[in-house]
Amino acid sequence: MYRIIALLMLFIPGAIAAFGIKLMRDTVFDDYYPIFMYSSIQFIFGLLLFIGGLLFVGGFIVHRDRKKHRSTEEK
Repeated sequence: MYRIIALLMLFIPGAIAAFGIKLMRDTVFDDYYPIFMYSSIQFIFGLLLFIGGLLFVGGFIVHRDRKKHRSTEEK
């Protein structure tokens, strides 16, 4: 049960990051969503979604490794 919850905790931010990449790609190829007034706003929003999702997944992995004492840092 806990593994399914952990998988969902990684899937949702991963999907958000993937949508951020899609927004940035659509901006480059001139495909705009009507909710964004300018292409630069769409690109920045996509970049923020991508960075946010990536930071969450990375932080989750670092937290799990530190909890299990698998850190690669020299002490």
